[in-house]
Amino acid sequence: MQSFTTVTGVVAPLDAVNVDTDAIIPKQFLKRIERTGFGQFLFYDWRYENGQEKPDFVLNKEPYRNAPILLTRKNFGCGSSREHAPWALSEFGIRVILAPSFADIFHNNCFKNGILPIVLPEEVIQSLFQQAETQPGFELTVDLETQSVKGANGFEASFDIAPYRKQLLLEGLDEVGATLRTENRITEFEEQHKVFYQLTF
Repeated sequence: MQSFTTVTGVVAPLDAVNVDTDAIIPKQFLKRIERTGFGQFLFYDWRYENGQEKPDFVLNKEPYRNAPILLTRKNFGCGSSREHAPWALSEFGIRVILAPSFADIFHNNCFKNGILPIVLPEEVIQSLFQQAETQPGFELTVDLETQSVKGANGFEASFDIAPYRKQLLLEGLDEVGATLRTENRITEFEEQHKVFYQLTF
């Protein structure tokens, strides 16, 4: 998993509440067992019609096609618990999502896949949407180390994150990777347990 330190880039405004995981990655694309191959189907029903791009959808417009920061409304990622949703967002290039709230399971899955979901007050999110409307293509810098979001126009906000999750993102580790850091101790325990089992039984 790619480590996360600082991300600077264009903010893509997705002005919708209660965006569910079926909208993020529709169920007909969940047949793959790998984590790859989902980015092209991100928001498929919103991005395409009869196989052609819908020109009015934000991620089909310049300069948002390669935006690493997604700005959206409350309860993002609700619906089913499919981990394919953050897989699709990550492969598309989204590294940060700004919203007033997230669905819990989706929120947790983001951290496991190198995406930083940032909760900001609704009034701050509204201010960012206003800036997106008046300054198409405006950029933000998200610094995980300082837990800050900054804009060239003087905008600045801080965000909370659990220390454990922060450290894993900084190191580019998911929970499996974090566990494997102690592989030697795990192996030692297994060997001791094997001896104990043989002596006991």
